[in-house]
Amino acid sequence: MKTITAAELDKKFDDGEDVSEYFDWANARRINWEHELVELELPKAELAELDAEAARLNTSRHRLVSLWIRERLQQASKPAAE
Repeated sequence: MKTITAAELDKKFDDGEDVSEYFDWANARRINWEHELVELELPKAELAELDAEAARLNTSRHRLVSLWIRERLQQASKPAAE
């Protein structure tokens, strides 16, 4: 496997060159996450707040909602404090 800088790799890829020789395919792995598309209806005011928070955190609306749901599910799965 050959090595080059990230900038060189980006340029080659952007120029349409085959960059496969720069990857270690023997150790490549695929994360097999299953996803399902869901729809969420929110009032426009809440959507604006969500977008503002996503912008403040420099992330997308989608990633922020996914993160919040994941955090909430993790909290819910923890045993209650005695």
